[in-house]
Amino acid sequence: MTTQRLTTAQAIVKYLAALRVEMADGSIQPYCAGVFAIFGHGNVAGLGEALWAERAALPTYRAHNEQSMAHAAVAFAKANLRQRIMAVSSSIGPGATNMVTAAAVAHVNRIPVLLLPGDTFATRAPDPVLQQVESFQQGDVSANDCFRPVTRYFDRISRPEQLLTALPRAIQVMTDPANCGPVCLALPQDVQAHAHDFPSSFFEPEIIRFRRPPADAFELSRAADLLKKAKQPLIVAGGGVLYSQASDGLASFAAKFGIPVVESHGGKSAIPWDHPLNLGAIGVDGGPAANALARDADVVFAVGTRLQDFTTGSHALFAKAKLLSLNVQHFDAGKWNGSALVADAKVGLEQLTPALGNWQADAAWTARAVQEAAAWVHTVTQLTCNLPAAGTLPYDAEVMGAVRDSLNDAGGDSGAHDVAVGASGGLPAEMHKIWRASRPGNYHMEYGYSCMGYEIAGAVGVKMARPDQEVIVFVGDGSYMMANSEIATSVLLGKKIIVVVLDNGGYGCIERLQSATGNASFNNMLDVCVTEGGEVRPIDFAMHAAAMGADAVHVKDLPELKSAMVKARAAKRTQVLVIDTTHTRTTQEGGCWWEVGIPEVSERPGVNAAYAGFLSARNDQRV
Repeated sequence: MTTQRLTTAQAIVKYLAALRVEMADGSIQPYCAGVFAIFGHGNVAGLGEALWAERAALPTYRAHNEQSMAHAAVAFAKANLRQRIMAVSSSIGPGATNMVTAAAVAHVNRIPVLLLPGDTFATRAPDPVLQQVESFQQGDVSANDCFRPVTRYFDRISRPEQLLTALPRAIQVMTDPANCGPVCLALPQDVQAHAHDFPSSFFEPEIIRFRRPPADAFELSRAADLLKKAKQPLIVAGGGVLYSQASDGLASFAAKFGIPVVESHGGKSAIPWDHPLNLGAIGVDGGPAANALARDADVVFAVGTRLQDFTTGSHALFAKAKLLSLNVQHFDAGKWNGSALVADAKVGLEQLTPALGNWQADAAWTARAVQEAAAWVHTVTQLTCNLPAAGTLPYDAEVMGAVRDSLNDAGGDSGAHDVAVGASGGLPAEMHKIWRASRPGNYHMEYGYSCMGYEIAGAVGVKMARPDQEVIVFVGDGSYMMANSEIATSVLLGKKIIVVVLDNGGYGCIERLQSATGNASFNNMLDVCVTEGGEVRPIDFAMHAAAMGADAVHVKDLPELKSAMVKARAAKRTQVLVIDTTHTRTTQEGGCWWEVGIPEVSERPGVNAAYAGFLSARNDQRV
């Protein structure tokens, strides 16, 4: 047997560089597109040396914050529909724990990313080393154990030869359609430098090809029988439609059987916004057409969605309908006492089609869906094309309309090539209703974990995955303040993004929720947070972004924003456009109840009224 003597770090890098994947179009690509790394004493000597040696085969990218670079890696995989990954390396201690939040983002959203944090010495000879977290009860615990609950697979590599099983297991998890998610291989810094005679064949792995599990015959028959009895069925499209490349199949399935389609955040862009049966966003931040039909549906066919509370209206929106869930993960398929159809979304739809024969949804139901979908498209056009009254600040939907339509002014085609990126606050609600996505993946929303600070870093990852598309970030001032350093990374790496900062002077979304639950305005908007000796000073976001190397401008109104967007599209460097907005106006059309914990006892009449409404609405929940 031919062997190669390599350190643990060298073997990891060489193995990752050798991995290839067959893409959906049949092309063969490197599975790992590169490594984001911030070096410290836990990874610079071992993994750093190995990355330098293989830099031509496996690029290393410098970032500015460990959490943010992991967000970028997560976004890269999401934008590639989980077919490719990036790895992320940090030092021990705070560098590692900074990545825990990003690991949770990947875990919740079922996205693959390989986390390679440095760890303390396996020998324990120099304990405690700089940045080491010591446990008084467990000698083998380190800060990296924080990754255990937020990863699909965790391993601490204490000997080089453990890689022979750990690395293939890691790849197996990240490429498994049902168990896909983040993997953490904790790397003690001394073990990174230890050597072993690895079999040369280990560095010649087979090309990765993704499995498409078919449905069980009984579950398929039960699902077909359930749908055949439906007169008013509704499809809820989730992220699984995108990840299984089932967009065309879903559109054909809906058209063939006359079933309207609504979109979760994860499933938005699964079928084009102007498909006649696409009713758009469903749920707490859903449109009126989608939610109206959801309330009247007799069977809800959930395809590739984990049925998050925003999608289901805390399980009160379509609680009276029978539930059928097509999902590759049995955990998701079996939720809320529905009928499970465990299979790949694309294959499952293909198997269901002949099983349904000549069945059709009720013709009046289909006609109603087409009519209401067209009416909602018209309403969105009106909402996004109007200018606010003189002296009135614009709100989020109006900003999105100006950004969208700037492509026409720039000679483009109705936003077809734009990828919109968002994550948290009030913007996802407006983006879910308003943004028009015509191609799979053109709506990139992290709303599983709703992580503030994902937006800008995520956009860098999206741009790395989709260099030929314009990547546009919608981010509020609050989220911008939490994580903005990857603006500098985008400039450093030459990955141009367009960042639209909507400055409403604080946490406007939570302020609205605070008010809606009867509470006083408190600790959200900057102008009510001034303490004795403090002062409210306007933050110049444009100047801040320019200091990090971006081209930046603060526009005064929507026409100026539209003009600035035309210039931004033509630019080569990252652009940041700042506009003042109001948090007091939102798109009123649509929406539904969302369960929020409201105090049973309060001195505030508004809180007591909100609690009474909570008790009433809770009666509609699915049990």
